[in-house]
Amino acid sequence: MSGLCGWMGKQPGNDELLNDMAAPLRRFDGSPQHLARGDRSAVALCAPQPSAHLASIDGLLIALWGRPGWNDPQLAGLAEAEGHAHALATAWHNNTPDLCTRLSGSFALAILDSRRGEALLATDRMGVHPLLWTMQGEALRFATSADCLREHTEIDPQSVYNYVYFHMIPGPATIYRGVQRLLPGHCLHYRQGRVSTNAYWRMHYVEDREQAFPALRQAFLAQLRESVGALAWDDSAGAFLSGGTDSSTIAGILTACGKRPARTYSIGFDAEGYDEMAYARIAARHFGTIHHEYYVSPDDVVTAIPGIAAVFDQPFGNASAVPAYYCALLAQEDGVSRMIGGDGGDELFGGNERYARQQLFDLYGALPRRLRAAVLEPLLFALPGAQRVRLLQKARSYVRQASVAMPARLESYNLLERYGSEEMFEADFLQAVSAAAPLAMLRDSYGHSDAESLVNRMLALDLKITLADNDLPKVSKACELAGIEAAFPFLNDAMVAFSAQLSPRQKLRGTQLRWFFKEALRGFLPDEILTKPKHGFGLPFGVWLQTHKPLQEMARDSLSGLSRRGIVRAAFIDRLMSQHVAEHAGYHGAMVWVLMMLEQWYRQREAR
Repeated sequence: MSGLCGWMGKQPGNDELLNDMAAPLRRFDGSPQHLARGDRSAVALCAPQPSAHLASIDGLLIALWGRPGWNDPQLAGLAEAEGHAHALATAWHNNTPDLCTRLSGSFALAILDSRRGEALLATDRMGVHPLLWTMQGEALRFATSADCLREHTEIDPQSVYNYVYFHMIPGPATIYRGVQRLLPGHCLHYRQGRVSTNAYWRMHYVEDREQAFPALRQAFLAQLRESVGALAWDDSAGAFLSGGTDSSTIAGILTACGKRPARTYSIGFDAEGYDEMAYARIAARHFGTIHHEYYVSPDDVVTAIPGIAAVFDQPFGNASAVPAYYCALLAQEDGVSRMIGGDGGDELFGGNERYARQQLFDLYGALPRRLRAAVLEPLLFALPGAQRVRLLQKARSYVRQASVAMPARLESYNLLERYGSEEMFEADFLQAVSAAAPLAMLRDSYGHSDAESLVNRMLALDLKITLADNDLPKVSKACELAGIEAAFPFLNDAMVAFSAQLSPRQKLRGTQLRWFFKEALRGFLPDEILTKPKHGFGLPFGVWLQTHKPLQEMARDSLSGLSRRGIVRAAFIDRLMSQHVAEHAGYHGAMVWVLMMLEQWYRQREAR
């Protein structure tokens, strides 16, 4: 594990504390530790170059982690000549306004000024590189991993509840009480024992005009080549290839940018309805990539679970982390050191099926309220025998869902909502949490967007909840466990800005998802890829759970352990394993995975 950690303020036992904080950063790859200390501050950075920049300059400690760039030509020239740390030191001493906006790319930043008793922390616009912090008295502690900050704190029951609800822990909260995560595009200012956080960047959607398609297409393709090419300067890059539009696009552009065909890597499953290898092969043949495949087995899942639970610094319940890991491992064994993923394409260009579904629900809300309340709803819900007519049943379901306000409507099929918190959790645990907190958090995130159209409001929400809180940690940590770097060209600042210029109709036209994206790539991508249903590296865990004994044993042992912690009721676990999974393996198997990985996460921390 690589990253940075440090503190600002009076701390006793500096050497011991810094070594204890830095220890989790060396756990997986043993990368060297670089240290810098000031009178009241210190930073540790564990990373291979060139991803790490650490310096002590003119009374400042500066740490920059990731692959940053510059929007300011003067600072960019200084960074090229003398290094990023010198450019940052110059900007800090010159009191450069909006310093964070001068940076681009993916990064986590810490500037500690012991003379003034000030510090600045920041994370990049998309949250590719997380940065966490906590206050202990008047001292600020920070790190890129929650594991570095777990000392002198405790597990937050509310975060455990939120994890089961969302299958991850949405920021700014973390699994630890009092430890916060900077939101994407946010910075933290520390001065003399006080902190404040604010957004230095927000996504601003252009919704009142629509630019001509030909010019947009030309600009889009040029930006694609630039974004991918910036990550393919040597021969060490490979690409995930699921066979979807995003990964296929990356594979094609990577081949076009390189001196030889791109190296692509795909994962398959020997389970009906889950294997997407045929589409990956279509894309590989079309672009002539050097293609590699691996079929993940149930035994592979059992083997990977402890490592997956260990590498994530917080509980993480997205099962597709397993195939992402084996894909990255396949690439690492082939000599690849950087895996390029297509993450972000859906959230920028309108590719998730729920966007079209929610737009259909929104049509009902556009009808006159009197028509809905006085005519349609009485007709559907008071008509005798309506519940026995299939078409009317569907209409009732549509009206029920459409009547729920956004963003709560997005959670209509949430597993925890379906089970009921009283059914699932122990009473003592429930007394320590708020069952309403997850939806309140969702509403808060949804309300922060200044977008007007439904599709852009959903996109803005997904940039945080789906991308920064879920998909980016999944891919980054899977690659970290495999010993390689993850990179995301769709999250290039210029590409993000380009997507914001598209009109809502260019993203979602009727029920056509990512209309502009697909039309711009028509003739470049194979037709089969453009028209295929969305899938990805979904893991058939629930299906395998029914027949694979080692998986069953691991799941039952993990869930029993979670029950002994006083979190989940033993009776619910029995019903989940014996009844629910048998009724719908894919649907209910997801909850088995979420609970199993929570217990595995606990065990990995207790074993240290």
